[in-house]
Amino acid sequence: MSKFLLPLAAATVIVAPVATAQTNPDLAAVQRHLSGVESMTAAFSQTDRNNQVLTGTLTLKKPGKIRFQYQKGVPLLIVGDGKALTFIDYSVRQVQRWPIGNSPLGVLLDPKRDITRFAKIVPSNAPGVVSVEAYDPSRPQYGRITLVFARQANAPAGLMLQGWVALDSQGNRTTIRLTDQKFNVPVDDAAFRWTDPRRQGRAG
Repeated sequence: MSKFLLPLAAATVIVAPVATAQTNPDLAAVQRHLSGVESMTAAFSQTDRNNQVLTGTLTLKKPGKIRFQYQKGVPLLIVGDGKALTFIDYSVRQVQRWPIGNSPLGVLLDPKRDITRFAKIVPSNAPGVVSVEAYDPSRPQYGRITLVFARQANAPAGLMLQGWVALDSQGNRTTIRLTDQKFNVPVDDAAFRWTDPRRQGRAG
């Protein structure tokens, strides 16, 4: 599997509850945003620590469905079918799967997950930016993920998801930036099917 994609597809984030007397209002707004988004489409760019960039389109539908369709000429695909997150490399006919709950993307895909119990707001000098980090200091080997939002009145809960940063325990950073975000749009379940390269004609 490409090391470039590992933090995105496979880095497990197991987070411990954060003890707070009162939920931060920005964190509560992020929770409302995540709870209010049932589907999303967007264009994305993905950058690794060597500044290699791939682009493509993102399709999301709760619960548990997501698709990263990479640019033409890139033989890679990441698909979540509601249960597992699957990485497909068509160039070597390789397929790898992980439970969605063990992926940082579970934060975006599980409508029942309450992030106010395990995440924290990252301080920022930019008043229009809200960043939320999920990390378990007792399990640093699992890395961390930071979601980045911009305050925007017409977005769900007044927040526009701009992307996220996944950092694994070796310091490998993968940054996802989103543009042309559309929320709660019709998305057909067929968008999350894929062709298994190990057996021609077989679909996931």
